[in-house]
Amino acid sequence: MSQFFEIHPENPQKRLIGQAVHIIQQGGVVVYPTDSCYALGCYLGDKNAMERIARIRRVGPKHNFTLVCRDLSDIATYARVDNTTYRSLKSLTPGPYTFILKATNEVPRRLQNPKRKTIGIRVPDNAICQSLLEELGEPLMSSTLIMPGKELPETDAADIRELLEKHVDLVIDGGNCGFEPTSVLTFDEHGNIEVNREGRGSLDFLN
Repeated sequence: MSQFFEIHPENPQKRLIGQAVHIIQQGGVVVYPTDSCYALGCYLGDKNAMERIARIRRVGPKHNFTLVCRDLSDIATYARVDNTTYRSLKSLTPGPYTFILKATNEVPRRLQNPKRKTIGIRVPDNAICQSLLEELGEPLMSSTLIMPGKELPETDAADIRELLEKHVDLVIDGGNCGFEPTSVLTFDEHGNIEVNREGRGSLDFLN
């Protein structure tokens, strides 16, 4: 049976954040809010937790997980970024974007796109998420909470609890954070940008 924490969306309770991070470090799968929708998260190095998320989503081994990071300093550890790309990322973070970038050797192979050797990276503008990452001290391995057969993510924590209480270890209720997923942008080695998905993040900067 999963635990259920109601955490303030603007002033997260430090005690509850600490408990949530302990659950993650012990191999737990958590549902947490972001600046675009709810997501499933687990410890970066935990293969079993990652496989549990894949079973919840009913996705195959080619599913692209995302590393949810505190800031650009994390991005430099896990992705190869030139100066042009760095300036673009700096102007878009924190925010509702997922960036597809060339992975470094720090990224476990199971998280990389098998052909392109890329990784999805994200820096959300959400106080609960940022508090979790600050306490954890490293990125969360993450996947948008879209249930099998549905096109839109889940938005209500009480509904999520009912759906997943036997499948996750913690549901964090941070209020309604919307149901529009991130915009997904691929950066090549020359700083060129390809739009893979238009979502919550504005793409006006491309015009």
